[in-house]
Amino acid sequence: MAVSNQEFLVANVPGVDSLKPKILKWRRQEKVLDKWLVKRLETILPQVMKRSGIDCWIICNKEYNEDPVYWTISPFSSITARRLTILIYYQNKEGIVERYSVTRYPVDNYIQKWTDTSITQMDTLAAFLKELNPEKIGLDISNTFAFADGLSHNLYRQMTAAFDEEQKAKIVSAENIVVGWLETRCEEEMAAYNDIVGIAHAMIAEAYSNKVIHPGVTTADDVKYWMMEKTVELGLEPWFDYSVSITRNGTEHYEGDEVIIPGDMLHCDVGFRYLNLCTDTQELCYILKDDELDAPADLKAAMKVTNRLQDIVAEHFITGKTGNEILLESLAQAKEEGIKATIYTHPLGFHGHAAGPTIGLWDQQGGVPGDGDYPLHDNTAYSLELNARVYVDTYKAEVRMPMETDILYKGGKVYFLAGRQTEFHLVK
Repeated sequence: MAVSNQEFLVANVPGVDSLKPKILKWRRQEKVLDKWLVKRLETILPQVMKRSGIDCWIICNKEYNEDPVYWTISPFSSITARRLTILIYYQNKEGIVERYSVTRYPVDNYIQKWTDTSITQMDTLAAFLKELNPEKIGLDISNTFAFADGLSHNLYRQMTAAFDEEQKAKIVSAENIVVGWLETRCEEEMAAYNDIVGIAHAMIAEAYSNKVIHPGVTTADDVKYWMMEKTVELGLEPWFDYSVSITRNGTEHYEGDEVIIPGDMLHCDVGFRYLNLCTDTQELCYILKDDELDAPADLKAAMKVTNRLQDIVAEHFITGKTGNEILLESLAQAKEEGIKATIYTHPLGFHGHAAGPTIGLWDQQGGVPGDGDYPLHDNTAYSLELNARVYVDTYKAEVRMPMETDILYKGGKVYFLAGRQTEFHLVK
């Protein structure tokens, strides 16, 4: 059964080297990202602050001990905080978010409030908050989301020492602002994401070819490091250590210096960051034997089972459902259809394992307390990561078929960014 709300954003995927001129140089990236930041501050931040019910949000961090959200909300040139950097966001009665900084150095697009350095930054912050008189003061403290737990204990103590009792009574966790800010994509980011994921598809396609793989000679690590080095050569940033593994005869699994031979099934896990957006992709390759022109029919059928599992999860992406609801409903439907499924889908964006609803972990298939209880929102991206276990007669064994493809949830629809794998990559 086709997924009624599933659509594809298919990118033209040429050789990966031909994409290098398209990847922006540092100076051009700065202009693009700063323009996106202004758009996000003017549209996304007011939306998530209103939704959270918090009218004042404070980010407070020191140089080299930055709050996880700091680099996502500061100008491109602000690679680190400077000394003690305090940013204040106040949503006024008209719904506009005013931006202030209590810092030694000015921050672009923020109104600087610490001008009298005879008064400490914390005392300046407390005095300015009295002027604003917000109803709630959101701080980055959270039991659930690491992204929203960036305020250090020492800075919290200094801040509350400067606050009066009324101000301290207004303190709440800003986790809903932080997660909403991080997970929500602006229109420009969503438009760019398709080609960014297309780069990942192109790199994997080239790695899974005779240009890179010489059966009997090339190892799993040779393929892994070719992709890592290609990532850096293109000016992209790996956000985790890539992996390439070998499944042999259905039950044997190898990595590292194991030589690739005909009949092997290869699995890769690749993810990089470009324009502040992460990819996370797993695809499969089959090494043809001398008498083969295609992968075995039953192995191809096993991939289709995993594709069907992807469809099932996509069907259950409905705004307002929690990650745990999507997980359990998808697993129940997979079981009804006879699919042995494991689902471990996660948000994607500024981070690889990003802020938003966790939809299962590989070792927590009954639901994930906390971040699995967070609801699905529109204009968000995910890495649809999962596997189906399928008996393959060629191997006389049950084979695990793990795949991971990146998706966008926009307007109540699931889009497969730059398409998805439905056929094996083949190496002759």
